[in-house]
Amino acid sequence: MIQVLSLSKFYGKKAVVEDVSVTIQPGKITSFIGPNGAGKSTLLSMVSRLLDADTGEVLIDKADVRKMKSNEFAKRVSILKQSNYMNVRLTIRELVSFGRFPYSKGRLTDEDERIVDQSLEYMHLMDMQDRYLDELSGGQRQRAFIAMVIAQDTDYILLDEPLNNLDMKHSVQIMKILRRLVHELGKTVVIVLHDINFASVYSDWIVAMKDGRVVKNGPTEEIIQSEALKEIYDMDIPIQKMDGCRICVYFNS
Repeated sequence: MIQVLSLSKFYGKKAVVEDVSVTIQPGKITSFIGPNGAGKSTLLSMVSRLLDADTGEVLIDKADVRKMKSNEFAKRVSILKQSNYMNVRLTIRELVSFGRFPYSKGRLTDEDERIVDQSLEYMHLMDMQDRYLDELSGGQRQRAFIAMVIAQDTDYILLDEPLNNLDMKHSVQIMKILRRLVHELGKTVVIVLHDINFASVYSDWIVAMKDGRVVKNGPTEEIIQSEALKEIYDMDIPIQKMDGCRICVYFNS
């Protein structure tokens, strides 16, 4: 379980995240949604220790993340940032192998190699594992970074807009893989999403932010309601049910 307790981040006098408290339940996909500038990525960055909070604390299984050693934290939490750039020429397999660093310190065991193989297979990258990152499309590169996160084999996976640079087919593929990680491996996934329909179809729980605060927090079916979405996005969003899914028809609202 991840507990966010009274977390705030200020830039000058402006609060980007203000007094946010939220509990992320284990074994579920929790999506952070909300308009641009709502504070979603900033909140995720503080949870993942990429950014220091000005007030409040984050507990993972009741342990304060600020007091955890880096290697211990890396075995519990894996992170995919919004922009991933490496000024090193690596193959896909070499990148994914970095996910094993907290365990092997660069000397891969047979078990490490098995997990790297499994991660490549999860992301359908096995047939291109020897290609260099600078030879890949944006979507292929994004899938390689997600494979590295999977190879880290943590209980908690934090993803900041992982569908960036992905077309519809690969966006759906990524979300289905995240569901498999929850169902098959018991992972806890926290994801920042802009597309509320992906959040609706694949999430168990939604945290909606606006102006640095949490305005809605609950099971997906409670948040994907026209009245709730109006409060979050300041627009009328009709909902249609298709194959048991709640779809937001926002493109002509």
